[in-house]
Amino acid sequence: MGENDEFILQMKDIDMFFPGVKALKKAKFNLKKGEIHSLMGENGAGKSTLVKVLTGVYHKTAGQVFYDGKQIEPQSPLQSQQIGISTVYQEVNLCGNLTVAENIYIGREPRGSFGQIDWHKMNSQAKELLKNELGLDLDVDKTLSFYPVAVQQMIAIARAIDTQCKILILDEPTSSLSDRETERLFAIMRKLKAQGISIIFISHFLEQIYTICDRITILRDGEYVGEYDIPHLERLQLISKMMGKEVNENQIESNVDKSVPKDEYIVETNNVVVDGKVKDLTMNIKKGEVVGFAGLLGSGRTEIADMLFGVTPINSGEIKVDGVSVKVKEPMDQMMNRIAFCPEDRKIAGIIGDLSVRENIILALQAKDGMFKHMPMSEQKALADKYIELLRIKVSDREQLIKNLSGGNQQKVIIARWLATKPNLLILDEPTRGIDVGTKSEIEALAVRLAKEEGMSVVFISGEMGEMVRTCSRILIIRDHEKLTELNGDEISTAHIMQAIAGDYHGSN
Repeated sequence: MGENDEFILQMKDIDMFFPGVKALKKAKFNLKKGEIHSLMGENGAGKSTLVKVLTGVYHKTAGQVFYDGKQIEPQSPLQSQQIGISTVYQEVNLCGNLTVAENIYIGREPRGSFGQIDWHKMNSQAKELLKNELGLDLDVDKTLSFYPVAVQQMIAIARAIDTQCKILILDEPTSSLSDRETERLFAIMRKLKAQGISIIFISHFLEQIYTICDRITILRDGEYVGEYDIPHLERLQLISKMMGKEVNENQIESNVDKSVPKDEYIVETNNVVVDGKVKDLTMNIKKGEVVGFAGLLGSGRTEIADMLFGVTPINSGEIKVDGVSVKVKEPMDQMMNRIAFCPEDRKIAGIIGDLSVRENIILALQAKDGMFKHMPMSEQKALADKYIELLRIKVSDREQLIKNLSGGNQQKVIIARWLATKPNLLILDEPTRGIDVGTKSEIEALAVRLAKEEGMSVVFISGEMGEMVRTCSRILIIRDHEKLTELNGDEISTAHIMQAIAGDYHGSN
């Protein structure tokens, strides 16, 4: 069974199993000769796994790979590179302590008559390669780490070109580049395409994909959704296919609560920048509202939550809490400002499995009060019992180890931990992921109740549009690490959220 001559690469029915996880299920990918092809999907869709199968990092469970007319089975990245498949990662995987020339020719150094490295020849070849192919005039004798990331990426691309690659894989190459550097990269990509090199471009940035790519392949949950010519795929269709939801204009679900919150601001941000994570964010959170952050996975929702809680310090801009400008160096600063955060990954950043439910609940409050101000056991028990009852946490008793609880009940314990600190702002990042439907609706209702009855402000982040619509009275649309627009009150619907993410919604804002 050969390969279609139009294609340099065909991956057919690729399965990739890890213990307990089916990462790819009959995935397909077809790359034409001399095209720029985007591999798209939300985080966890299987893009990286497919690339790792192609480059020999992983050995597939089933399926076939045809490259340049032959069936291949790469055993390692080096082997895939030797046959002409090169990858340039977001984190440049070259050696910072070696010179530019050494990085380009590592393992392929030109040798003199006695087998020793011909340094002069290597340096002049490297200089010529960078100038001719990429228009870069560099001192190739300087170490790689001397140059910024954008230049390091160009050097990695130069190495790939010089190894005579036929396929160049660029994995999130623009995530740390400025607009000008991105333009330069695109010019190089167009030049390589003109030379007949095929490029696989993986990126979250929709604008860039529509600017530079010819075709798109979409994966979802490890499965092939389809491949499309860029001119024939509207952005809204792309978002729908990535998320697995069709847009229905009339699909207006009702909010739990549309009552207008007070005009008091709990938190404001003015032109906040976190390099590579948050772009020029100006927003506010009012007292007694549930405000949602909506966007695709990887859009920057969690990064904004991390910034608000002090997990990542800001590079520029201003954060105000209760109208006062604050300097935030670490989460404890924001805990003192009465901000609480339930993280997305409760296993890593949330529960402490070998502690009891009681100990997990008092943890944040004890940290805030300081280790020398120990909370009396009677107070700990009363606090634990209060929240076990309030959140209807299913436990045998408060001393049960948290690791023995169901996922939904573990999540409720983490919410209880933060409620015990009596916050003015509670940030919930994917609070219902991986839990049962009954508990989901309890957590949604809790968010609304805290805002309406307690006057607490809640930030609610979820990938489930219906959940956002049911819970939030205002939704900020996040794409490519910046706020695009916001939806209020009656504007909030699944269809409008998806249109806004695609940049197609023009409501009252």
